[in-house]
Amino acid sequence: MNWLAHLFLSDDDVEHRIGNVIADWVKGEARAQFSPGIRRGFSSHRLIDLYTDAHPAVARSKARIEPPFKRYAAVLVDVFYDHFLAVEWERYCNVPLRAWITNIYAEFAAYWDKLPEQVRLGLQRMATDDWLGAYTSLEGIEAILKRMSRRLSRPNLLGEATPQLSTHYAGLRDDFHTFFPQLQAHVRSAQASA
Repeated sequence: MNWLAHLFLSDDDVEHRIGNVIADWVKGEARAQFSPGIRRGFSSHRLIDLYTDAHPAVARSKARIEPPFKRYAAVLVDVFYDHFLAVEWERYCNVPLRAWITNIYAEFAAYWDKLPEQVRLGLQRMATDDWLGAYTSLEGIEAILKRMSRRLSRPNLLGEATPQLSTHYAGLRDDFHTFFPQLQAHVRSAQASA
């Protein structure tokens, strides 16, 4: 799952949400500087990723990705699944997507002064460029993949992989809707027992 799903699956708490979304940016000992709430978000991010990586519907989606994009299948499926969450948002949330995203950005902005500069700048870019809203369109998915491609050190084809979503749209969507309710239940169960 990518940022939209990680935020959606977070507790209704800004620190938990921030930790869940920045977990890929902050590694190792650097995590110790953050509050317990943000560190709880780091743990939630890992819980979601471990469950996602082991799920058969996700494996089926990864198998749909064709060469030469197969090596990026895990990343592509994460982004494509956020697309399906965005375009069928009302199936999972009774708050309209745009209102929900606006609230997330406002929560982040109210918390920026408590964050290290690199994290703050990343969250500001997310809001300014509306990374969460980009999941709703194929053009937005292409922009996301191109941005991710530029962050990789080696030349890659990630920015050219959007046609994989179009080609396998129905199957990927079915896989997502099989998987996501099970992920939601898994996360709720883990949060209840924490």
